[in-house]
Amino acid sequence: MLFNSYIFVLLFLPLSVAGYFLLNRRNTRLATAYLLGMSLWFYAYFNVAYLPLIVGSILVNFSLNKLMRRFTAKNARKAVMLAGVAINIGVLFYYKYYDFFATNVNSLFGTHWTLLNLVLPLGISFFTFQQVSYMIDSYKGEVPDYPLLDYALFVTFFPQLIAGPIVLHKEIVPQFMDNSKRRFQWENFSRGLYAFALGMAKKVLLADVFGIAVNYAFGNPAALNSTNALIGAVGYIFQMYFDFSGYGDMAVGLGKMFNIDIPNNFNSPLRSRNVKEFWKRWHITLTRFFTYYIYFPLGGSRKGTLRTCVNTMIVFTISGLWHGAGWGYILFGVNWGITQLIDMFVGKWWKKVPGALQWLCLHLFTVLNAVLFRAVTLGDAATLIQRIFAFDFGPLAQEIYEGFRPAEVEFVLYDILGRLVNMPDWMGAALFFGLAYYLILFAKNTSERIRDFAPTARTMITTIVLLTLSILSFSGVSTFLYFNF
Repeated sequence: MLFNSYIFVLLFLPLSVAGYFLLNRRNTRLATAYLLGMSLWFYAYFNVAYLPLIVGSILVNFSLNKLMRRFTAKNARKAVMLAGVAINIGVLFYYKYYDFFATNVNSLFGTHWTLLNLVLPLGISFFTFQQVSYMIDSYKGEVPDYPLLDYALFVTFFPQLIAGPIVLHKEIVPQFMDNSKRRFQWENFSRGLYAFALGMAKKVLLADVFGIAVNYAFGNPAALNSTNALIGAVGYIFQMYFDFSGYGDMAVGLGKMFNIDIPNNFNSPLRSRNVKEFWKRWHITLTRFFTYYIYFPLGGSRKGTLRTCVNTMIVFTISGLWHGAGWGYILFGVNWGITQLIDMFVGKWWKKVPGALQWLCLHLFTVLNAVLFRAVTLGDAATLIQRIFAFDFGPLAQEIYEGFRPAEVEFVLYDILGRLVNMPDWMGAALFFGLAYYLILFAKNTSERIRDFAPTARTMITTIVLLTLSILSFSGVSTFLYFNF
């Protein structure tokens, strides 16, 4: 079930909120069970065949954690923990990476391993990492003895189930068990609805519009002039940012409606001037997971320069692979790792460079590296980058400029203003790119807006307008990009 769908907005969400708070008046455990049931319905709506997978995963992990608590010997606890981590990663490998692995083995050794061609279960990378973190923290003795109901809701809570953020037990489960959060609060609900509207507008009114140009550019890289190639590459950064941060905003907003504080996953990353700053602002909870559960256990930066470099490259290579099973994803991660190493050695000097130039260089790298992330093959990525630097600038392709003319823009820009001034075909694209750069560089981000929120007429009108425009555009929306990861 998509957040940006009629069934979610008009049926699922009202039933979830109303049912949860009404049941809390009678029986809090029943209310928790109801919210768990709604979350499982939310997940099953995509593909009911994978409902047993997530339920089985929850039961196995919960049982292993219970088993681990029975042991006092460190070696026994460690053995259970390692078995649990291996099972989780093994299931993830089976569904997400087996075909990639088998294809490369067949290519290298001339073998004939059969490909499984499995449909990737939605959210598997996210709920796997949440349960791995829980397993490791439990081994360290940092996890209370949570009941099964609360553990299951921790894994499946629908606002963050499909595309994150990757939450830790200590920041979410205690909230489920806090009785002061079980009463409906108008201020939290209105604050959450405001955040939800902002996120939906990012996704439906911005990301999906950029997606039209991006799909054309990456589907026809050899046919592009430099203008269209650059539009496609930069447009993809905007599509990915508004899509993923939009989902995060909606997740935070939905959590607020239930009086649950979900961590923010973005903090204006495209304003960053260096790579370290970027990864402190982009996909914050994924960076946190890799830092706590891979980088630190490997030794972090405590064992000399060489070990720090190796650990950094391991983390970013795994980060690339986490996003997808393909060499483009791996190279995407490796490139970010290399830039981290460069920053280690020249970072102090780089800070003396004018800030605008720092930003421009990082932005250019981000755009070009993301081409590897989006292109179907490495060959397509190379072709598109080559087309950018061919400096063969020319007019926008019809498929691209028409993509930047949704009905609202067509009506205002061309039907009304076009009667007074001759509007060129590229004006719609200029409008969207100008708005995107303004939002990423100068406007308050959603976290700041939620922090400063007040239930005024202005915020109410903003919420209503954004929700109305978004709902009217539902017929042309697509799934969230991170559903694929």
